[in-house]
Amino acid sequence: MKRSLFALAFCSLLLVPAMAQNIPMPLNYTKVYDFVDELLTDGVIVHQTAVRPYSRMQIAQMLVEAQSRDSLLNKRQRDDLKFYLNVFALERDTMPDNYVQYTDHQTFNLSLANPQFSYITKNKQFKMSIEPILGMDLYASSKGAIIKRWWGADLKMDIAHHVSIWGSLRDVSYNGKIGLRDKYYPTNAAKIDGAKITKPGFLNNEAGVQYKEADYGGDFSDSKGGISLYSWFGSIGLQRENIQWGDACHASNILSGHNPAVPMLTIQLTPCKWFQFDYFHAWLISNVVDSTRYYVEHNTSGGTELEFRPHNKFMAANMFTFIPIKYLTFSFGNSIVYAEKNVQAAYFIPFAFFKSLDHLLTKGVSVENQNSQAFFTLTVRPVDHLKLYASFYFDEFKFSRLKASNPEKNPVSYLVGFDWSGWPVKGLSLKGEFMRSYIACYSHSIDVLTWQSNSYNMGHYMGDNAQSIYIEASYRPIKGMVIKLSYTDDTKYNSYAYLRTYRSGGIVIRDGGIGETLSQKPFDKAIFRNSIVALDGIYEVHPNMYLRINLSYNNARGYDNLTQSIKSEDAGPDCTAQYYLNKFAPLWYQGKNFSAVLGFSFGF
Repeated sequence: MKRSLFALAFCSLLLVPAMAQNIPMPLNYTKVYDFVDELLTDGVIVHQTAVRPYSRMQIAQMLVEAQSRDSLLNKRQRDDLKFYLNVFALERDTMPDNYVQYTDHQTFNLSLANPQFSYITKNKQFKMSIEPILGMDLYASSKGAIIKRWWGADLKMDIAHHVSIWGSLRDVSYNGKIGLRDKYYPTNAAKIDGAKITKPGFLNNEAGVQYKEADYGGDFSDSKGGISLYSWFGSIGLQRENIQWGDACHASNILSGHNPAVPMLTIQLTPCKWFQFDYFHAWLISNVVDSTRYYVEHNTSGGTELEFRPHNKFMAANMFTFIPIKYLTFSFGNSIVYAEKNVQAAYFIPFAFFKSLDHLLTKGVSVENQNSQAFFTLTVRPVDHLKLYASFYFDEFKFSRLKASNPEKNPVSYLVGFDWSGWPVKGLSLKGEFMRSYIACYSHSIDVLTWQSNSYNMGHYMGDNAQSIYIEASYRPIKGMVIKLSYTDDTKYNSYAYLRTYRSGGIVIRDGGIGETLSQKPFDKAIFRNSIVALDGIYEVHPNMYLRINLSYNNARGYDNLTQSIKSEDAGPDCTAQYYLNKFAPLWYQGKNFSAVLGFSFGF
């Protein structure tokens, strides 16, 4: 009976009219997202911005909508629009038009100027593209040089307007002479770490990765992709992609996409223009050892060794997005991080309120139930050229904590921002963002239930008890070029351990627990601060062919925290300013630094 119902549902999906490809547009293709954001802020098109990535088809539809209103665009925007319509040609059932190409203009195109092979059948029932990925960034400062290089390939296919298949592989390495000068890095361990500019503990907006063993710096590979069944009203898929929930121009405080991507089952419903529903169930990476699960390995001495496995860790989340009127969008949703031995069927219910299900499934457990969250985001465009937005993440919330007499503060995070674009100077944008996360936000007393995957925080990269200020001015002088001047000021305040009330035999031995932690004064004592002024220039010469330059000055400093305290996560005679610098900043960014980055890439 179950098989029959599944077959009926699948056939129903295939028999209704369909839209084109349902392949997500990676978040690191920032140029097209910036251009779409510009069109949204200028009031040329209407679309939600709280849930990303967009699908390639969603972007193509937005571009076509902008094309129908091109009288609202300036010359540079019309040039950019023509450029991106060519990038998304297959989504519009046409062939891309490129330089140095071999093509029949109907079914295939082999381009050499921006390497790509595109194919589409005459009946439009099968479409495919293959692109090589190749790039290099050269980092240079007074501390040495790092070469980042990557290579790989990207494949996209669409079958019968109902099945999308995509995949990509990037092999990336950081290496160079940085750290070989004992003046800066006296130990071999520091030399090996010198080329690593992103790790779970580091507080910067670099994408998180899982390094392989390499004694010359950092080496990792990144394989993404998925398969999706879709129709005009929505899709269901299995994929590994980075996702961002919560409106932001710098870094979201709900799901930032900062952590390495994880495999997930996804559902998206778009039955009408004013409503979108998103759901996923993800298999997270806990990095917490499960002492009950291990392999037995034989060694050369005739003995055996136990190789322990990590705990299972899962996550379910949903987001409801509404556009009741043209200039107002709001989204709300909830999630749960859980760590059972196997997936829990109840959390596969897409529209569920997961905390209620958690109470049903784990109420009465002596230690703790699972870790649930709620979130809300609001975007308003009161006039053309201006966008205001706010995002709220609720790790735990009690109305009683809002009283002035209650010393406890809710472990929540909020982010507010604005985007002023295209007036009075066309092509000029000004953006600003302010974020604060309170004590114990994103944390949990049980290590395996934290808001993390691969030990990277899935929310804002600054974590709890932290503040971030971001200001950006950008200018688009010609097609394909963006120049950005930005200022970032990140501050991390004293970290506190997430402690529960200690009990023995049901008797409270020491009261307070998490309440004692939440009663500490937030944003009180800074332990780390990094200020960055950066000038970025990006020029997309041909579709997916980039030239990039970055000039920046940063000042990363730590502060002593020598006072002993059982409430503090790390405080004492060893917690010096240098201790916090090493904990929160890579060697490359410690202290005052002038640095430059020059790069190029095919693919993104």
